[in-house]
Amino acid sequence: MSEHFHPDRLDKLAALRELGHDAYPARSPDNREMAADLLAAFETRQGETATVCGRVLGRRGYGKLAFIDLGDQSGKIQVVLEKANLSADDFAILSTLNLGDIITATGPLQATQKGQPSLYGHQFAILTKALLNPPADKQDGLSDTELRARMRYVDLFANEGVRDGFLRRSAILRGMREVFHKHGYAEVETPVLQSIYGGANAAPFTTHHNALDMGLYLRIALELPLKRLIVGGMERVFEMGRVFRNEGISTRHNPEFTMVEWYEAYADYERMAEMVQELVVGAAIEAGCQKECGAITTTFRSEVFDLTPPFARVQYRDAFQEHVGCDPADRDAVAAARKTAGFDSAGEGDYAYWKSVNDLFEELVEPQLRGPVFVMDYPAAICPLTKAKTDDPEWAERFEFFLGGMELANAYSELNDPQIQLAKLQEQVADADPESPNQVDYDFVRALAYGMPPTGGCGLGIDRLVMVLTGNDSIRDVLLFPHMRPETQE
Repeated sequence: MSEHFHPDRLDKLAALRELGHDAYPARSPDNREMAADLLAAFETRQGETATVCGRVLGRRGYGKLAFIDLGDQSGKIQVVLEKANLSADDFAILSTLNLGDIITATGPLQATQKGQPSLYGHQFAILTKALLNPPADKQDGLSDTELRARMRYVDLFANEGVRDGFLRRSAILRGMREVFHKHGYAEVETPVLQSIYGGANAAPFTTHHNALDMGLYLRIALELPLKRLIVGGMERVFEMGRVFRNEGISTRHNPEFTMVEWYEAYADYERMAEMVQELVVGAAIEAGCQKECGAITTTFRSEVFDLTPPFARVQYRDAFQEHVGCDPADRDAVAAARKTAGFDSAGEGDYAYWKSVNDLFEELVEPQLRGPVFVMDYPAAICPLTKAKTDDPEWAERFEFFLGGMELANAYSELNDPQIQLAKLQEQVADADPESPNQVDYDFVRALAYGMPPTGGCGLGIDRLVMVLTGNDSIRDVLLFPHMRPETQE
């Protein structure tokens, strides 16, 4: 460790043990109450005896009187420890107390002379002795962004609002699950380790199974196993799970992240747009974005977004024309736009050309999509798992949902023709792009050959949604444990 146990704290640990007390008892009071509940009911409960447990976040006064700021998950309450109210044994323990220790106190609820609601401890004990000092800056807590992410366990108790932000994330997930359950979806779990990776274009993480002596991949998407379940007659399924992509790290990318994917039989991408809208609105309400007037807004990177439905829609082709300045089907104009934007020339073939179009779309168009907005009907050539539009097969029944200049969701009317699907997967595998799938998933084609009904499917990035709804600029700030280089150990 680069930090060692603090000498003063080791001395106080020894003193506590010399007094005959266990510094790490296995049992805590079973009648504890939360700080926020006690403060909310303080006016009616004054004089009643209560028990609290939590971390010492502040201390004022020494000698015969100490004022303790005790924090638990719900908030903070002041605990007053006075020699006149404590047994000699409990008062002796007070001299061994440090900031950061976890304690319990029992006593009457009473306001101080200045009117501050407090618990006057008549019994007091240390439940956990902390052997490292908490952050010294009482105003900023743990302020270094690198240390905050690396030592999230300190960030959560040292910085105001951090823990509440992650509890809001939990509420967002709960709200999304309620939407799925309301619509009759079953929550399922599919394999993280896969012999063939697919469902997206992304570089995978590889691993090895020793007993079977075979290579495996961490999944890059949830899609293909879920569609197998649709074939099997599970008509509405969803999964919230971690996916893994061996790519760069940025304010919107982490090598492992959380997605929700859902598939509904006898539905299409229009139905998926309805679900996205309902899920985003439900998540925003759970995150506390709904105002008293009924409007639903969030502020992300100093920009206010109105999430009141319905969300806007724009055609891919129209958005490209507006922001790139040419029709995406005009190959000469696209080649010139790519050169201006600093891209290499497009490769040969239909897939390579339309992928070059989408490179421009991602670079020049997506940052302009403030949203909330659905971009409808993508080029069919770059949508190997999607049905083409019946009236214009050059375009596919696919949308992406954008908010704050970021893609949050991607949805299809799912391709269910096994012959076309086989040809598209073979084309994808033959492509030289290193992020293309490593081999054709023939078992998935076989599943389709048994018959998959018309199906709508969608994937939504939960981390990015949480960023927008909680006003955090970086994905690192909404992940409890973001990926980081290993810490140098001393």
